[in-house]
Amino acid sequence: MRRREFIRLVGGALAAPSIACAQTAKKIPTVAYLWHAANQKEESPYYEALLEGFSTLGYVDGGNFRLLHRFPNENPERFRQMAAELVGMNVDVLMGGALASSYLKDATKTIPIVFMFIPDPVGMKFVQSLARPGGNATGLANFGIDVAGKRLQMLKELVPSLSRVGILTTPHNEVNRLTANVIGAAGDQLGLQLQTFDAASMQEIEPAFDRMVKAGMQAAILAQGGLAFQARHIIPKLALSRGLPLCAYSRETFEHGALLSYAADHVEMCRRSAVFADKILKGANPGDIPVEQPTKLELLVNLRAAKALSLTVPAHIQQIASEVVE
Repeated sequence: MRRREFIRLVGGALAAPSIACAQTAKKIPTVAYLWHAANQKEESPYYEALLEGFSTLGYVDGGNFRLLHRFPNENPERFRQMAAELVGMNVDVLMGGALASSYLKDATKTIPIVFMFIPDPVGMKFVQSLARPGGNATGLANFGIDVAGKRLQMLKELVPSLSRVGILTTPHNEVNRLTANVIGAAGDQLGLQLQTFDAASMQEIEPAFDRMVKAGMQAAILAQGGLAFQARHIIPKLALSRGLPLCAYSRETFEHGALLSYAADHVEMCRRSAVFADKILKGANPGDIPVEQPTKLELLVNLRAAKALSLTVPAHIQQIASEVVE
């Protein structure tokens, strides 16, 4: 063998491990989030909160990890397709809100899932128990019959003659159905009659409120779900124009004119969800990571809405409220 060819051969052999190592080094973990709405803007402020959560932990998208996003625009078929797509990409961690997580759960039993905004992780069969999830999913819960009862109790205090409440729901939405059931059970304990009113799209929301008025509802409450969040800018106005006090389920669904909200801080939950993904990326088994429940709940009251509805907000409610909109 000629000397030049020998040097080239040896050099190539020595370089091969370095190339392989370089290729291995370039492989970075991938996290995928299945959202609800149509785009990043519609998911604000949750989108920004998620990015902030990862940034605080030292993650740089495109640097030491990849963060993929999918926006199904509340379309069931797109939820299914996008969940299957992300599972097929064999990402390291899947993330999503309540309804999105349901589609992710149906799409894989092996890839770790971090959920948030789940009202009843055990009842929805995401986990075996809150302390020991036991499967491939863990995350943050945000609801329960005690929270639903407190919301209705506050609503009843603001509307003393209250006896009939309409629940705005989205059909074929498991999370909506579950929260509506929990709200209904809490209403039974308070002696309130609750009735569900479906809206499957943005165009069906206004007719749903018209049906509430026709049925003699004295107030409205939102079942947790994507459509209520997507239409958060218009729902309080529709309720107010029909003389219906509206009880929201988050700051984001309250701040456009609802009468009150009693809920966990959903923006903080989005930030916090990055901690769960971080633990999994560092080797933790999701089945061993306890589900977190909110330790702090916000009571938000809107005095402007109360005045427009000719309601008086008792002084003690104003005193215990986390925030009062003058």
